[in-house]
Amino acid sequence: MSEPPDQAVPKVLFLCVGNSCRSQMAEAFANRLGEGKLRAWSAGVHPLGWIAAETQAVMNERGISLKTQWSKGIDDVPLARMDLVVVMGREVSCFLPGAFEGRLLEWNISDPFGGSLDRYRATRDLIEEQVKDLLARMESQNSEI
Repeated sequence: MSEPPDQAVPKVLFLCVGNSCRSQMAEAFANRLGEGKLRAWSAGVHPLGWIAAETQAVMNERGISLKTQWSKGIDDVPLARMDLVVVMGREVSCFLPGAFEGRLLEWNISDPFGGSLDRYRATRDLIEEQVKDLLARMESQNSEI
């Protein structure tokens, strides 16, 4: 399990089914747009083990490379140490450990997996807006999630 560095910034986990599309996008946007304000991870309850080529393509269109990210499961991230877990869609179910003292937030964003590039783009744009909104709320609450 990779451990997060000891930082005063909030730790956020974006969780979806395969960790191949939505949560990967959210992790990348959060770390890029929230640099220094939070630290983001992503995981899947049933990770595919790879990031969809379409996910990489639509993020590259925004100048964001996913080369340093990989598809991982919830056992590969320090779930109990997260301040916030964002569940990306209603079809995602996850048991949060008893040691989890953070907050759970649900975003109802449909999975673009297997869809057209336009569907991936629409998902990307929605996730970007949701991440921006989350960052704005964090700033207005003095970095508390």
